[in-house]
Amino acid sequence: MFSGIWPAREDPFSARMNAASKLVASRTLTDTSAWANSRVLEGDLVDVVKGEERDVVVIGSLSVVHALMAAELVDEYRLLTFPTVLGAGRRLFPDDGPRAHLECVSAERSGAVVLARYRREAGEGA
Repeated sequence: MFSGIWPAREDPFSARMNAASKLVASRTLTDTSAWANSRVLEGDLVDVVKGEERDVVVIGSLSVVHALMAAELVDEYRLLTFPTVLGAGRRLFPDDGPRAHLECVSAERSGAVVLARYRREAGEGA
């Protein structure tokens, strides 16, 4: 889905996304040639992320986030909050999941959206 949208966009954010090196986690995708600088993640997700020397940013995959949370590999959450109430859906922090003690690092408004950054409190794993 992303590879059909981002490559044709030319705004500053899209330019950064298109230029960035990307790992694509997929159960079905084998070809990422539609989006420059991207490759399909091979092997175990957690092992690959542990082996990365750069920060890993997850966009649009709750299942990937949950797997990285379970492995205690998430140090910071950057949440974009849109003014739309759905009332249903999967949760970032499920009721049966571990407690997350977070510290708000920043919150800023950008149009109708709020970008909030939270880090795990000191002493919270990785």
